[in-house]
Amino acid sequence: MPALASPTIDSAALAADFMGELVSPDHPSYDAACRVWNGEIQRQPALIARCRGAADVIAAVRFCRDHHLPASVRGGGHAVAGHALVDAGVVIDLSAMTGTRVDPMARTIQAQGGCLNADVDRASQVFGLAATGGFISHTGIGGLTLGGGIGHLMRRFGLSIDALRSADVVTANGELVVASEDENADLFWGLRGGGGNFGVVTNFTFELQPLGPTVFAGMIAWPADQAPSVLEFLRDFIADAPDEVGLMANLRLAPPLPAFPEHIHGKPIVALVATYAGPPEEGERVLTRVRALGTPVVDVMAHKPYTVHQKMLDAAVPHGRHYYWKSHRLGPLTDNIIDIMCDHLGQITSPMSSVPIFSFGGAMSRVPEDATAFPHRDAAHDINIVASWLPERATDADRHKAWVRGFFDALAPHSRGVYVNFTSDDAAQRVRSAYTDAQWARLISLKAKYDPSNFFNHNANIPPA
Repeated sequence: MPALASPTIDSAALAADFMGELVSPDHPSYDAACRVWNGEIQRQPALIARCRGAADVIAAVRFCRDHHLPASVRGGGHAVAGHALVDAGVVIDLSAMTGTRVDPMARTIQAQGGCLNADVDRASQVFGLAATGGFISHTGIGGLTLGGGIGHLMRRFGLSIDALRSADVVTANGELVVASEDENADLFWGLRGGGGNFGVVTNFTFELQPLGPTVFAGMIAWPADQAPSVLEFLRDFIADAPDEVGLMANLRLAPPLPAFPEHIHGKPIVALVATYAGPPEEGERVLTRVRALGTPVVDVMAHKPYTVHQKMLDAAVPHGRHYYWKSHRLGPLTDNIIDIMCDHLGQITSPMSSVPIFSFGGAMSRVPEDATAFPHRDAAHDINIVASWLPERATDADRHKAWVRGFFDALAPHSRGVYVNFTSDDAAQRVRSAYTDAQWARLISLKAKYDPSNFFNHNANIPPA
């Protein structure tokens, strides 16, 4: 990325009130600061404002408004569409704001807006507590939570938004407000599923649940010829499984890792990632049926630290690789849906691509749909069709993306919408389908109240009414 070709702005007015670091195109760390999780995203901000606290966020928002500059907000920088970066504008960067404070008696954690899942896990597990949210430890809690927050524990404890008790928010006019059930309750409703449309959350307060430090969890994998029976089992088992059971299927090529026998490397497999959010011994008993299914090639289910399990999938989606995905929310896995999945598994184009299938139900499904802005809680699954490839193989991108689109199109007749955090390059067209009619009407009305000029628009955007 040629820093000298990047746009510049006069940041002197901001520097006077800013405690953090301002990174302009001539700064030695500019190129590194422009990198996000998805290596395919190449944008050139005019300024990156690395905030140290809420006062810096307020100053950055007001500076952008006063100077009519486009702005983006960076937490973990994990959105596949690269919402964290804006060309020729200002990145309000929260990545240095990673402070946490646990109240073990109240079972709550305060976490600044730049925290990653790993930061929250590390702080809460010291006290034998856990926050619900996320499958990848290097995902930012901000984007995760504001879109809903699915994760290993959602069937037992609900979504991230279901555990959210309050949020400190810098609004589009540069004011800091508290949103909770008791203060600015309408804004609190919109934050829980409405994405980054209403402001910059500088601090989250979550309720924690007793869990760990040890859980029974891990992964089991089977060759592709057993995929139909494994997916049928998932459909039937998860429908009646206790809330403590979390299951995620994954379709991919077997990676060349020591856990996988060499003869299966590079061949299509189906895996189940299982988490038991309860006593480990009980989990080992309950998940016996999963382990007894078919003839697996890998079984790494074990008693393990919860923080280790939370990082198990990190290596499969590292920073810097190129990613492209499309997603559907689905009902139960019908035989036709399973046939489509197995057919497209056989057509997969990259050894780094994968198709996670997340299982809903349990606690998250019992929250009334109008309680938050997260829709379709009665759905059975989210599927995310993820293509991934190395930067040096960029010439293969069209082939990988075509596989994603073909898979996506084949499942479209079965779609019940989309998880807003899984929208990608088609966000403008698909954001509407991420919400029910009633939720959408309420969200655009809230947008008109809290951000009538659509200042926060570099996101899965909800236009003001």
